[in-house]
Amino acid sequence: MRQEQFVARHQPEWDAFEQWLRLRGESARLARRQANTSELNDEDVPARYRRICEQLALARRRGYSPVVTARLQQLMQDGHQLLYRTPPPHWRRALYFILAGFPRLVRQQAACMWAACALFVLPLLAMFVLLQIHPELIHAVLDPLQIAEAERSFDPSASHSALGRESGSDWQMFGHYTMNNISIGLRTFASGLLFCVGSILVLIFNGMVIGAVFGHLYQIGYGDPLFRFVAGHAPFELTAIVIAGGAGLRLGFNLLAPGRRSRIQALVDGGRIGARLCLGVALMLLLAAFIEAFWSSTQSIPGWIKFSVSGVLWTLVALWLWRGGQGSSDED
Repeated sequence: MRQEQFVARHQPEWDAFEQWLRLRGESARLARRQANTSELNDEDVPARYRRICEQLALARRRGYSPVVTARLQQLMQDGHQLLYRTPPPHWRRALYFILAGFPRLVRQQAACMWAACALFVLPLLAMFVLLQIHPELIHAVLDPLQIAEAERSFDPSASHSALGRESGSDWQMFGHYTMNNISIGLRTFASGLLFCVGSILVLIFNGMVIGAVFGHLYQIGYGDPLFRFVAGHAPFELTAIVIAGGAGLRLGFNLLAPGRRSRIQALVDGGRIGARLCLGVALMLLLAAFIEAFWSSTQSIPGWIKFSVSGVLWTLVALWLWRGGQGSSDED
């Protein structure tokens, strides 16, 4: 076969393989701006790569021009590097998921997240405002023992070694906060199995209880120690509860409206999304517990510093969830 016939016959294969390399290689983001699809499917790539190796051997044996053999050699080398490269370390994949994959997944479930936010924040604010007008309503939400414990923890006139808690080392309290926070997050997510009803009730209940505690303590003049205590860990803890609730709503919506899927398949799909969201939620709650144990409870830090740090953390969390992972390829 003459060289011109050889090139004309196999040129489309080479072009398709070259395009696939651009889309899957190091310059993936740049290539995706130029073309969003490839003529070559991923499952066909190994066979196409072997054909290119055979064509390279044939071109060399027949003495085709260096232009042809050089292009085939380059395609063969690039294909080998991409197909047989060492997979990225697990820590890199984990870091990528935290910085990009998780916030992108949260944005993909925006409707559920906003619904969870409303179900949590609106009862919290409503209860806080109502207690400023009708302080006696606190007894409809909390029992006398819970009220007394909250007042004792944040009494400005009391001398506590650690603000907002009883005695115990920081590491002991870190373990306690971790177990408590993660149990709340998992319960908020898993209750979505009750066709969204469970997650809705858990979000409303948590919002009402937190609003009741805040509203009561603020109404009796204990607001300053309370806000200084929660300022540091609130950005991660409250946001994580909302995301866990959104994941639970996603699970429940899949059961309520599976579409053309069976309910089992819809449940599996919702569980897969929820499990990935819960990984990020667990990390946020772990970080919140660490801040709560080692920063929030420290009385010696001035209030203006705690509130400034809280503002920075709220900003970082918002930017992370809003912008994290934009323009990056789906490596996770």
